[in-house]
Amino acid sequence: MNPGDPDPLRGSLQPYYNQGHHDGSIVVDDWAGGIPETRAQLPSVRIGRRWFSTLWLIPLGAVGLVLSIAVVREIAHYQWYHEFIAAYPGTSMQYVQPVESGFPWWLRWQHFFNLLFMMFIIRAGLQILADHPRLYLNAGSKPDTEWMRLRGPVPADRRDSADAENIWTAKEDSVALPKQLGIPGFRHSIGLARWWHFSFDLLWLINGLIFVVLLFSTDQWKRLVPTSFDVFPNAVSTALQYLSLQLPENAGFSTYNALQLIAYFLTVFIAAPLAFITGLLQAPSIAGKFGTGAGLLNRQVVRTIHFGVLVWMLIFIAMHTLMIFITGFVGNVNHITLGTNTNSWWGVALYVAWMAVVVGFWWVASPLTTKHPRLIQRAGQATVGWLKGLLERTNPSADYSEDDISPYFWTNGEKPESEEFRRLKETDWADYRLRVDGLVDNPLELSYPQLLALPHQDQITQHFCIQGWSGIAKWCGVPMSVICEMARPQAEAKWVVFYSFADGPEGGRYYDCHPLANMFHHQTILAYEMNGEPLNVSHGAPLRLRDEVELGFKQVKWIESIEFVASFDHLGAGQGGYNEDQEFYGYRMPI
Repeated sequence: MNPGDPDPLRGSLQPYYNQGHHDGSIVVDDWAGGIPETRAQLPSVRIGRRWFSTLWLIPLGAVGLVLSIAVVREIAHYQWYHEFIAAYPGTSMQYVQPVESGFPWWLRWQHFFNLLFMMFIIRAGLQILADHPRLYLNAGSKPDTEWMRLRGPVPADRRDSADAENIWTAKEDSVALPKQLGIPGFRHSIGLARWWHFSFDLLWLINGLIFVVLLFSTDQWKRLVPTSFDVFPNAVSTALQYLSLQLPENAGFSTYNALQLIAYFLTVFIAAPLAFITGLLQAPSIAGKFGTGAGLLNRQVVRTIHFGVLVWMLIFIAMHTLMIFITGFVGNVNHITLGTNTNSWWGVALYVAWMAVVVGFWWVASPLTTKHPRLIQRAGQATVGWLKGLLERTNPSADYSEDDISPYFWTNGEKPESEEFRRLKETDWADYRLRVDGLVDNPLELSYPQLLALPHQDQITQHFCIQGWSGIAKWCGVPMSVICEMARPQAEAKWVVFYSFADGPEGGRYYDCHPLANMFHHQTILAYEMNGEPLNVSHGAPLRLRDEVELGFKQVKWIESIEFVASFDHLGAGQGGYNEDQEFYGYRMPI
């Protein structure tokens, strides 16, 4: 092959999105290779060694509420109770200054946008959770160590199977959601869900930053920031008044009661920043930069915290909506729609119009995604793709200890089935040749023994699957910088294409593209060993990529050849990789 000649494997790529109709819409039954639509179960939590459905929270919560009301109404007969309420009325100007500016226009509009953005963030977040429907506290995501799950246990006979064809994969473990709960709802649609989630995360973050600036530029901060420890006994008083069914004074136009104030403060200044931080800590580029792959801030712990923030937000939204209805519906909606302390039905009409817009967006989101998935991908790339690209510059370098190595490592991918691959495996890779070509001055063809003889390095790093699971392993292999020095990429080369022996679930060869700059990172290697042993087929033998800046699906397994190119527009469907072409992932995935 002459320098600059295209790799012959280009012709084996799937040239277009190969599922559904000519207009590119998704046929769910054919999606992801026809993966069955296994439905999510109601969340179950582990207490000790036993699992309990969260459905029990409904009767337990109802009983707890009834008992609490009965107890509070009983103690309301005592004098000390009335003295406590008189001393700490819940709504008082003694511990918080009243707001003089009511509800200005910017606050009302931001409230509406916040509701709209949160709707998409929550729904897409649930879809992302459904792709690995288990939450752990250990970095290795070992089955049967999760504390919460949306489906049953991993089948015992397939969890530790020595048969690569029988082992339970993370893709099989994913579940589907109702299409009006998740976005888009069907199983293993995480690529599309992430575009919704991250795009509206960015909009929500911008909206929130503007809100905080305007909040402290006006007197509106008085609604949300406690300035006296008296807020705590007043919050207890407010709770007691609600439970006694004697509702506290509603002076929300100028002064929130103590319980409202604390709830808003926790939501705006604790929960919201925590959602942002724990989202970032799930990125390989960030965790690799700060070494949080193991320990108290490992990915699975921050997934749990991230989920906890979701639960808090749902509770806050539910209680907030309930209180709007039971403490004076017409007056309350006038506050947030018209900005007046009135009981005008025009305010109610505007509220209904707002809710109609929200419901309309809610209703069309999943059908739109299913019918126009490429549009969603392109819109997501335009909104947040550039921001993801910036995270590739974080230069992650975390290396962990042997004690951190995960006892279990999930697997994924359609394993090679060609006669050529079987033959190479049977000869213990003696006849394997790695071809390196494209825009290079010195095309290479390296045998397996030659690869083993090249300079190599060991590294203990964390694998971040796009689905949510993670695992730490010790890898040994040839630095890609060594391959680059041998092949000598030409000036026009900007991307490096890794072709697999395996086909994807929809047909066509699996491949993925990486920025050339990533190939010179000191932790980017072609690995041929895992945890001190030669790679097995499940984990990518004979050779797999480790680019620790990126998510797991980009760590191409069963590598057959490498090509240096100026652009990937002419490869496959032109999106930068097989999952990018067929399942609408992004080609830059450091988060």
